Amino acid sequence: MSERVSVARHAGVADVRLNRPDKLNGLDAAMFEALVATGRALAGDRALRAVVLSGEGRAFSAGLDFASFAAARAEGRAVRDLLAREPGEVATFAQQAAWVWAELPVPVIAAVHGACFGGGLQIALAADIRLVAPDAQLSVMEVRWGLVPDMTGTQTLRHLVRLDVLKELALTGRVVTGTEAVALGLATRLSATPRATALELARELAARSPDAVRAGKRLLQRAVTAGLEEGLRLEERVQRALLDGANHAEAVRANLERRPPRFEDPPA
Repeated sequence: MSERVSVARHAGVADVRLNRPDKLNGLDAAMFEALVATGRALAGDRALRAVVLSGEGRAFSAGLDFASFAAARAEGRAVRDLLAREPGEVATFAQQAAWVWAELPVPVIAAVHGACFGGGLQIALAADIRLVAPDAQLSVMEVRWGLVPDMTGTQTLRHLVRLDVLKELALTGRVVTGTEAVALGLATRLSATPRATALELARELAARSPDAVRAGKRLLQRAVTAGLEEGLRLEERVQRALLDGANHAEAVRANLERRPPRFEDPPA
């Protein structure tokens, strides 16, 4: 992977870190490329059980690095159009840097400390779970630059906070602490050591049936927008498939025999 993002794997858990600490993990062109490439590579890993997404140094991510894009243009260097959409893609390239984490088939846990602004927040919002330090600083900051959220934040935020709260945050760019973020619904829960807590949670998830965890994520994401009949039928289909699987049988045996389960990787 690019030096902008580091990945360490252990026992089914991918420890993914934004790795530009000298710039508070600001999003330059190389960071966008690395985020998309890393997410796509992990999507094909059948042994993957969970992902922890965090930032090196003093912040999760301070958001878009406007200075780097301005410097590239001033020097006449080619600058990727972040709002361009690749053939066959629903999302623009900027949106993919966040949405690639939502689309991973396994749970993604964002561990947030320090600044988590603008595009950085939208990346964290695409995770399934957000663990935040009490003194972390979060902001839908695009309005301060005369812009709107354009990295899938409108799609993730609308399922997390009330519309009036969303409007206030997006139209003012107000900075909230980790403690307030949990109260508002932006974050899942607090941790004084979010990355350590996230890794512990990821290991717990990795010990569950990968079939059930993957199916659970897929089912719950669809349930948010599905109608009643569609949602109930989807529950049934998913459960029938799990009941016929070897990992369900192993989960039952392991529980009855009071031993750790030995699960198989999901088929390709």
